[in-house]
Amino acid sequence: MRLSANDIAALSKAREARWRPALTDQPLHSEVFASAGDASGAGVALALARDALRTQARTAREAEDPLTEADDRRQVLWVQDSRAVQRSGRPYRHGLPQELRDRLIHVEAKTPEDALFALEEGLRCRDLACVIGEIVGNPRALDFTASRRLSLAAEKHGVPLWLVRLEAEADLSSARMRWRVEASPSAHPRWNGDAPGAPAWKAELFRARSHAPGEWILSNDDGRLRAQRSVANIGGDTAAPNPRDLVRATVGRSLAAYARA
Repeated sequence: MRLSANDIAALSKAREARWRPALTDQPLHSEVFASAGDASGAGVALALARDALRTQARTAREAEDPLTEADDRRQVLWVQDSRAVQRSGRPYRHGLPQELRDRLIHVEAKTPEDALFALEEGLRCRDLACVIGEIVGNPRALDFTASRRLSLAAEKHGVPLWLVRLEAEADLSSARMRWRVEASPSAHPRWNGDAPGAPAWKAELFRARSHAPGEWILSNDDGRLRAQRSVANIGGDTAAPNPRDLVRATVGRSLAAYARA
């Protein structure tokens, strides 16, 4: 079948489509690669999850579906292997967003194999709003077959997964969207220069089925995910960062303490 010039132009435009927050066609299986020292992986995963759930609620309202963001009380499953707990700590309930504090189910798995089992079982439960996982390194159990099982379970049951890969190499995976993230200087608060700024991360989308690669500075401003094209993409000067606003490592505290909603 031969494509017309209009079809080719449409396909090219679709391939060059840039990711942005609040997209309605977000994939159900994503990976976030990050260091274990600054909680940026868990922070971005949680920010992406909240953005997806908020978008889902808005779409439901527009379709006159009874499920809204305020009514959605489904649980959020957070699975960590033992090394992830040791390296970056457990989620801290009081540091979570207000709407998620009473909805978190935390599972600490002894091995990566146990963590993968818990993740897959969670994805099979439609009563969960989403699943977040954290696994350290490149364990043998997390091969392409295991990744494919997670993708199929997420897509079959409609439960999204954000898997944080701590101190890991980007090996073969079936994840539909893959990020590399690190901490970024926070913007200065508008009213109080001595107050901590909103959390920010430098995020590189290096693989996505429906979007072109790109880099953004993501921030969690008033509980909403915001994205600004990074200097590497747009070229330009930025003000020197204030060292007080840099994200610092936390030990034994919240992996999601960035959220102050």
